[in-house]
Amino acid sequence: MLRIEANGILGQSKINSNKSHYTFSSFITLTNGDLLAVARRGNNKDSELEGLDFFISKDEGDHWSEPWEPFKDIYVDKKKGSLKLCYFTEISSSHLLASFLWIDRTSFPGKELFNAETEGCLPMRVLLSDSFDQGRTWSSLRSVEIPNEIGPPSLTNPIMKLPDGKLLMSIENNKNYYDKSAWKQKAVFLSSINNGKSWSSPFIVAGDESGRIFNWDLRCSVDNIGRICSFAWTYDSHKENFLNIHQRISIDGGQTWTNPKDLNITDQAAHPALLNDGKIILPWVDRFQSRSIKVRVADNLYSDFKHSSEITIFEQTSLDNIKDNKLGELLADMGVWNFGLPYADVLSSGKILVFYYAGNNKQMNLYWSRLTF
Repeated sequence: MLRIEANGILGQSKINSNKSHYTFSSFITLTNGDLLAVARRGNNKDSELEGLDFFISKDEGDHWSEPWEPFKDIYVDKKKGSLKLCYFTEISSSHLLASFLWIDRTSFPGKELFNAETEGCLPMRVLLSDSFDQGRTWSSLRSVEIPNEIGPPSLTNPIMKLPDGKLLMSIENNKNYYDKSAWKQKAVFLSSINNGKSWSSPFIVAGDESGRIFNWDLRCSVDNIGRICSFAWTYDSHKENFLNIHQRISIDGGQTWTNPKDLNITDQAAHPALLNDGKIILPWVDRFQSRSIKVRVADNLYSDFKHSSEITIFEQTSLDNIKDNKLGELLADMGVWNFGLPYADVLSSGKILVFYYAGNNKQMNLYWSRLTF
């Protein structure tokens, strides 16, 4: 039975500072067993002052280094922006690839990330950097060329490495800030066969041609034989309500997928942890019903996530009301949701580490829970 072995805080917030709000986070277990973690911090949940703190742990999360900030004052095409999130991929034992989502804070000064009226968002770019010393130093940032038809691209997952060395990047499309046309949301992959130096044209991995069903924040992982599983935060734009999480599986590098499987779990999935024995550990955040972060286990890619395996790692005590189910308002309300964005992966010991943020409108900490059977 899955259980919580230990809990702690990675990002300790400081009220009335540029570290008052920790949110997006991720980590990677390096070949040497160290953990390299990254966390978005800022003076609120969406800010042109936001940045990324990096951390190292040598004991599976019990203790963490002091944070450092490898990337500051980031300009793309002579426009200043902010780094919203970062993911790591181990290309080899001596080569790490980091992927970043950069927000243009210059073209529409003072505007929030999402436009509630149009459902558009600020211009964004995906940036990459390489490290050859376990993440201590990094190359200059470079931009990934993504077709204009995608609009501002959202980076939803770490770049995945298949057994044959091919890399897959998960992106979802967005509308430009003042674009009032209907939003036909879709999730796409781009592939690279040269360790991220260049990328293919995007190909669809989750979408609805009618534009009704949105497949947001695709969280994916690859097993040791190259099968990909994805989990979508699913929204019905006609009924204006969230559906259950939907799972898909691909055995050919994302070219084809199983039909979406309703997991009977509500709201937003985390990056899943895939164990060597085939089990999948899936955390998720439920903001609308139980106001909690929970975890379930499936025996393999095709098994059910049984309710009997469920544990809770966080429960929200203050009940802030979500004001509106309309899409634009929901996107704008993301700024006041006070917990979420769990991220899970496997440690060298076979245990599972989960990150998530929680707090209130004045401060948000980044927490971790270590799970074991």
